[in-house]
Amino acid sequence: MHFHFTPVGSSGLNRIEIWFGIITRQSIRHGTFSSVHVLVSQTRDYIDSWNQNPKPFTWTATTGEILAKVPLVATSVRKLVITTRTATNRVTRHY
Repeated sequence: MHFHFTPVGSSGLNRIEIWFGIITRQSIRHGTFSSVHVLVSQTRDYIDSWNQNPKPFTWTATTGEILAKVPLVATSVRKLVITTRTATNRVTRHY
């Protein structure tokens, strides 16, 4: 049995998302697999190859660039909340 730490912060989840993007682009997307077994085998081979020369993920954005996006994200979240409330109210009124 192996214990796998699953990060709950956004930076950890971003790294996981990046990893799945890499493996999808470099190993899975353009492949042809005759069975699930072949897909799993090729994926494991890719991971083994990756692990032979591992490189850490590094952030390329500066703190200033990240903080500059905060107001944009806040605006997007507000719009999403308003849209969701409006849609919910429309559905509720019809019943």
